Formats: sequence, C-alpha cells, structure tokens
Amino acid sequence: MELKKESIQVLRKKSHARSQITFDEDFNVPDAKPDVGRLIQHKGRIIMEDVRLTDGKGILTGNLEADVLYVGEERGIVSSLTVKLPFEETLNLKNITNGDKMCLKWEIEDLAIRLIHSRKLNIKALVTFCAAVDETNQIRIPVALDTPDVSARKKQIRFLGLGVHKKDTLRIKDEYTIASNRPDISGLIWYTMDIRGLELKSGENTVKARGELSVFVLYESEDTEAPVQWLEYSMPFSGEVECTGCTEELIPDITVSVMHQSLEAKPDADGEERIFVSDVVLELDMKFFREEEYELVTDIYTPVRECIPEGKTEILDRLLVRNFSRCRLSERIQVKETQGKILQLCHSRGKVKIDKTRIVENGVEAQGVVLLKILYIIGNDSMPFYSMEAMLPFTYVVEARGIREDSTYQLKAELEQLSAAMADGNEIEIRASVGLNLLAVSKEEVFVIDKVEEKPLDMKKIQAMPGILIYMVKPGDELWDIARRYHTSVEEIRELNGLNENQELSPGTPILVVKKVEGQIK
Repeated sequence: MELKKESIQVLRKKSHARSQITFDEDFNVPDAKPDVGRLIQHKGRIIMEDVRLTDGKGILTGNLEADVLYVGEERGIVSSLTVKLPFEETLNLKNITNGDKMCLKWEIEDLAIRLIHSRKLNIKALVTFCAAVDETNQIRIPVALDTPDVSARKKQIRFLGLGVHKKDTLRIKDEYTIASNRPDISGLIWYTMDIRGLELKSGENTVKARGELSVFVLYESEDTEAPVQWLEYSMPFSGEVECTGCTEELIPDITVSVMHQSLEAKPDADGEERIFVSDVVLELDMKFFREEEYELVTDIYTPVRECIPEGKTEILDRLLVRNFSRCRLSERIQVKETQGKILQLCHSRGKVKIDKTRIVENGVEAQGVVLLKILYIIGNDSMPFYSMEAMLPFTYVVEARGIREDSTYQLKAELEQLSAAMADGNEIEIRASVGLNLLAVSKEEVFVIDKVEEKPLDMKKIQAMPGILIYMVKPGDELWDIARRYHTSVEEIRELNGLNENQELSPGTPILVVKKVEGQIK
C-alpha cells in the first residue's frame, strides 16, 4: 500500500540551560585616574570572548565590564573608569554535539558599585545566562493514497513550519558633527547608546531594519569656564541583512543582542575634533515560520482486508495569535535631596524588566517595571553632576483571543520612547512607551502514519456479523466509523440511504447498513 507523503520542516528545542554568576570583587583605581570623591552613575555590559560547544556542555568565556562615572576628590574633576571582571562559566546542555547552534542570552540582573575609599571600589553583580539549542526536524506526513479501492480518513491540519533559521549581524555606523557654537572635543568622558523603536521586517531574501540610535555624551573641552560639555542626539538608521528564503509572508521570531558599541571623536575637514563616530553591532538570531495547511491521512480502511497503520505521534505548533501592543506610562517622581537646586536634566535612560507573566481570559498579563537613571545638574560649580534612580511599575494585558492555560507564548518587551522633564517643585515628569510583542501557539498532537501493515480478514468473525441491519446513529458517530465497524464503505452507506457528501448525521437517525466483503466469503 503506497502512501503519498510531503516533507515538512519544524524547529524543536534540543536542549536548554540557565545559569547565574555572582561577582563580589574589589577594584583599585588606576594610578592615571584621579581619586574618587563621589560616584555619579554606572553601567554594565557583557563582552563574550568565546563560546564553545562540546558534548553535553557549553563553555562561556568573557568579561563583565562596568563603566563608572564619578567626581574627583580634588577640584571636582568629572572622570570615568572601566572595570573588567573576567569569567568562565559552563552550562550543562544535554544531548548537544559539536556543530549545534546555540542561542545565548544574558541579563545583568543587578549591578552595585560602592566606594570603599578614594582609591578602591567594590563591585557586586548578578548575571543570568540562558542558552537554548534548537534542531531542525524533517517530518514526512501522509497526504494521500496511491492504492485504489482503499478509503483514507483525512484531517485538516494547520501548523507553523520552519521557513528560515539563520544568525547574522547588523552594523550601524554613523557620524554626528557638533554644532558650531560648541567647543572642540578634547577627550571623551562618558557615553551611552540605546537602540529605540527597532523594526525588523522580512522581504524577498532580505531582512530590513530601521530604528533610531539615541546617544548621550560627556566630553572634555578647552573652554575654561565649562570644561565638561554634554549633549544628546538621535540619529535614524536603516539597513538590511541577506536572508535567503525570506518572504514578506513569513512570521518572524528575531532575538536581538548588542555585541559591540563604541563612540569615538575624529577631526572634521578643518582638522578640528568636532565629529562623533558611533559604531554598534547587533547580532540577529532569526527564525521565520510559515503557516502551512495539509490534509493529513489519519486512518486507512478497506472492507476486503485488515489495515493496521503504524507510526508515531508528533507535536506541531499551531499559531494562535500575533499581537504587538504599546503600554504608555506617565508618572511624576520625587527628586532626591541634593546639595543644591536642580538647574537642568541632562539625560534619562531606562530599560524594561518583566517580572511576571500569566495567561488571563483572552490575553497575557505582563507585570514589570521600567528602571530609570536620570542625570542632572545642580547649582554647585564644584560638583555639578548628580544622578538618581527610579522605577515605573506597570501591569498590562496583551490581547490574545482563544489562548488557553496549556498554550505556550513568547512575550518580548522593549523601551520604545522615554522622556523626562522638570515639573513643578521638586518633581520630574516621566513619559514612556513600552512595546510588547506577543507570539502565542498551541501544541497539537498528531498521529503520523509511516506505513500500513496489511493482514487477511478474520472471516469467522465477519461471517458471524449480520449481513444487513438498521443502525441507529449515536452522538459523535461518523460514517467512517460505522463503515469500518460493519465492513462496508462510506460511499455504499451514502448511496443506500440517499445521503449527500455534506449531510451530517443526527443522533437517533436510522440508517441502512449492508455488509460488503468482496471476494472473501465463499
């Protein structure tokens, strides 16, 4: 018996692991740096140097780099330094082998820097690593029969098949010339760069990206009255990466990680240091899925011989919902006590942290916070820069009609917009927009027939059955089940009872059934 089959490609999670590294180390301020008088701000990043996969293990090597902005103990000089804390971590990943692809994500859960004395700092941090290894599986599903006089029971299935799985990098490099009324750049002190409103869309054999690069920088100048200058600017960007096999209809699942970022000063055409060059490299782990629909052969029957389907149960993902929502936040926060009046807000920066998600009726509820850092200037010429931290909690339900408790989902959050402005008195008004991207699927078990074993009929059992009978339809009955039970065919029952193909059986309806076992009973 010949089964006509189609090949489908699905992505399965082969292995995953989660690990945390804690740091608690003292760091001596380099001799070339001024003594630390007061800490202003800090930021951290993970720099991966090597990721190796061996049998059953993933070995990570890299550094936690913490940048510290501070005011010097003497003359109030604003300066910065970088702390590098090396690490090597092993993740236990069952069943992996050399050549597997690993998707690695990390998050600095906590970073605290404390001043011990003017030449020594204490750094505490907690970093979480999450690794997943996926594999591509080919499944051959039966869609039709090439054998005549054999009935096939079919079921319409709809699922997400893998279209493309690829890793690539996107480089964003741009230049910004400072305004003519600003002094030249003598040296860089501090900078932050954030990608805002990143959009990734698939096209024909390409993935197109666009967004905005938000930059804040403190720099040294030769202006004796204002030796520390600061500015904030944004630059729109666009780019694309090659992705063979992509089309606009595919459903994207893209994880973005910042692999590198740097800011440098360079001279303009007149030889004056007036240009900032930003360079950011993003790693894109791209998975694209397509909704596929097939008529799957789930059972086989003929009244002249016994057919025993053999195969196994496969689990397929069925798309429930894709939804992108925006949660808009607006709140006033109190300014901490300072040593002078706030003259101006310099820069605000934030990140989204999702603490908890849960499935609710027709949606997914996300509870989280926007973690804020605000840099400002007070009326104190010797130590003008101060910083404060705050949190904006939020709860938001992303609509997902039809979602159930046993559904699985991915919810990605990013800070799209952030603004801070002085309000009345000692309050700062914060406005933020959080983008929430939801992809929800249901897991459906499907029995996939691989082959059919054929056996002769049990003639004694069949001869003991009535040759003709009136059958009273029960709830849940289908013609296929009745035909198989009484060794006839669906077509025969329809013809005898005058039923059309679309007519449904009503419980309690009597139908005529005639046993049909051709060429077997002598």
